[in-house]
Order: sequence, then structure tokens, then C-alpha cells
Amino acid sequence: MTDWTQVVDAHGVVGRVPLLLDQVEGEEGPGAWEELWDRLCLHGETVSAASFTALPRLAALAPTCARALELASAIVRGALRHPDGKALLAGCPNEVARLRELVDQRFRTRPADYHRLFGDLLALAGQYHWSASMGDFADDFYTVSSPGCEAEVTIAVGDYGCYSAIRDWDRGDTERRTLRPAPAEELRGPGRWMHATADRDGQQRLTEGIRYVFGRAECPACASLQHCGSAHDREPSSSP
Repeated sequence: MTDWTQVVDAHGVVGRVPLLLDQVEGEEGPGAWEELWDRLCLHGETVSAASFTALPRLAALAPTCARALELASAIVRGALRHPDGKALLAGCPNEVARLRELVDQRFRTRPADYHRLFGDLLALAGQYHWSASMGDFADDFYTVSSPGCEAEVTIAVGDYGCYSAIRDWDRGDTERRTLRPAPAEELRGPGRWMHATADRDGQQRLTEGIRYVFGRAECPACASLQHCGSAHDREPSSSP
């Protein structure tokens, strides 16, 4: 039995979350869901100990409640930003596995929010950095450090083109070099199953973007090559 008097939510409050869980389990309306989101995933990204404690009950609701699935997935995505997130998730592996299965089932319906759900799936698979950084490849930009000269290199994948460049504050992306996409058959590790999942679901832009982000980029400053996907801890940068 969980002692909720010892579990703090995102507002530093104890005891409120179990009452809200009782309400949503009793289908008492949208107000309880809105407050539950606010306490378990503040601003859609800030999680707390209460978030992970609530995960088993949310996972139990998720097969028949889209709101529960979305909130539970958002909590898992927030694990990277919580100092004990990974350890807390390790305490409920069955729930995480079930949530991953449910998200994958939703993919088969071709949902309009496929790209958001893809980020959820990445987090549920333990790929927290990819979940946080990968967009829909319409206008994605990343910053990596060149292995040859440590220059800061912008990687672009999307409607603006697929290239590496040096970003200048006034001139934009300069000295562009075309990215070299990885052949699908040569993808390995997370890139392989990410590509296979998107391809299975007919997400052409996503499959092509994955090939580029796991491909090779040339540093405009020193001409060294690197695998774009090797910069696993990179952060998205702003669009031009």
C-alpha cells in the first residue's frame, strides 16, 4: 500500500494525487484530469515522485482511457528531467512494457498525433534523448561537436534541406555540406527499429528523416566525417 503522505507532487503537495486518481477512475469529469495533469506533469514536462508513484494506476486505466495513456506516456518522457527518474521507472517495468504495447497498437490506427506518440514510444523504450530531441523532420535542427576540430556544427533535416553547416548569427547557416543518409539495410540499434516502425506505419517523412539523422555529416571546418546519430546527448537548436 502506497503511503501518499510521503509522496510530493509537482506543487510540493502530498495527498491530493490519490484523491484525483479516485475521481478519474470513477469517471468524474475533465476537471479532475486537468488538475491531475497539473500535479503529475506540470507544463507537460515537469514530473515528481508522485508522477512515478501514480504510474501503475494510470497504466491500469490506459487500455480503455486515452487520457490515461497520454499522461502516463508524458510522465515517462519526463524521466530524463528528474534526478531519480530512471530509478523510479525501474520499479514498474511491467507497466512501462504495457504502455509501450498500447502506444504501438495506436500506431496501427494512423493517428493524427503520430509524431507525438512516436516520441512517447521512444521514451517507453528507454530512448530518452531521442524522445526529447527528435521532431517530425519538417524543420529539425541539431547542434553537434565536430570530432575533428570540435567546431559547433548545425545538422538540418527537413524542408530547409538535409545538411551540415556552420551557423552564423547574421548570415544563417553557411558552408553547407549535404548529409549522407544511412541505407536502411545498414541501420543498427535504435535507428533500425525506429525506421522499421515508421516504415511499417507508412510514415515516409519520418523514415527518410531517420536515415539522415543516423547517416553521416561532414564538418565544414575540417572536413571530418561523423555519424549524426552518434551525438546522442545533443540538444535541438532554434530554427533559422
